[in-house]
Amino acid sequence: MRFNVQYLSFFVIQVESREGQAVKSYKHFQTLDEQEYVDSEISKFLDGEFARTAKRKVEKNPNSEQPPTKIGRFIVEPGHDLDSNPNFNLFLRLRTTDNKEDYKNACDDLLRSYLDTSAVRGGALIIVQAVLATHLDDPFIFVFKCDFEQKIARISDEKSLVSQVEMAINAKNMKSIQYPYMPEEGIVEDWELKIHQSSHARYFEDFLKFVTYEQSIPEIVNEHVMEFVQTYVENKWPDSSHEERHQEERELELWAASDKRNLQEKWEPEQVVEAAKSIIEIKPEIEIKFKLGETFIKGFLADYGDKIHLTKLREGYAVIIEGDAFTFDKSYSPVELLQPESFRAVADRLLQSQNELPDDMEEE
Repeated sequence: MRFNVQYLSFFVIQVESREGQAVKSYKHFQTLDEQEYVDSEISKFLDGEFARTAKRKVEKNPNSEQPPTKIGRFIVEPGHDLDSNPNFNLFLRLRTTDNKEDYKNACDDLLRSYLDTSAVRGGALIIVQAVLATHLDDPFIFVFKCDFEQKIARISDEKSLVSQVEMAINAKNMKSIQYPYMPEEGIVEDWELKIHQSSHARYFEDFLKFVTYEQSIPEIVNEHVMEFVQTYVENKWPDSSHEERHQEERELELWAASDKRNLQEKWEPEQVVEAAKSIIEIKPEIEIKFKLGETFIKGFLADYGDKIHLTKLREGYAVIIEGDAFTFDKSYSPVELLQPESFRAVADRLLQSQNELPDDMEEE
């Protein structure tokens, strides 16, 4: 996958603190056309970044709540076209300019809009119009943001050894926007763009105020579970003024807000399996992860009730996991040499140890 650069504008953003306020400014360094870019040093710096950005994997419904790479979709009011979206218009203007001066002015407009966001940091902003070598009439816009690197030095001479490099940037942690999004080579989605940024920051989400993003899988699952919980409460206590209902709602609210949650022991296994079915329909590979004591267990939600079973044992719990074979990591352990007991033998042994407990510790 090869891209040919048609225009490139290079800007440097400065952010200074004055009297407790962030003062933001920028300077336009240069705008290059196709031939000037080929002959420039920056072509070596950006070599491979276009294809790397276009090929970077992304999911509309990511598996984590704050993934570094997202697909955004332009927001429009019902009955309105794409050109009613101001963010889209910024990119459209950049895609359709065909001379250096107009392109530089369009980049100025994008940069001024970007400076209005709270997450701006000093660095280089590079805005590129490029075409896929096999599809020359369909331009892409790439926006690359490189933050300034701290404490960068280069080898100087025998006397001073190193010299400080000011305003150093590198491509390793480069943030990027690609418009339009290209799910497959040569296929573009005019309504969508792809952003890549550090997961702890919202560099481009703050900038693109009129772009929306699909929910992540954890967000979808959480939403579904809370819907099931609300239905469960309403069915058990139809009277909304019932004190037990209020108490249950308070308990579930605390449960939902906790980062580390315990088993609630409210639903029968059949209810859990039924609720899990509708979640699995969204994505069959949705995981279930939990700790029992100090043991971490990870599997698929679809396996609950089939290959993963939770049970009570003495004053605590046990997990039964079924599978065809064990797989161990490279480091050895004596457990790998085990000739397993039958399930019945283990169950009898655990039950026998339970019967040997003092009477006041046995289950009722």
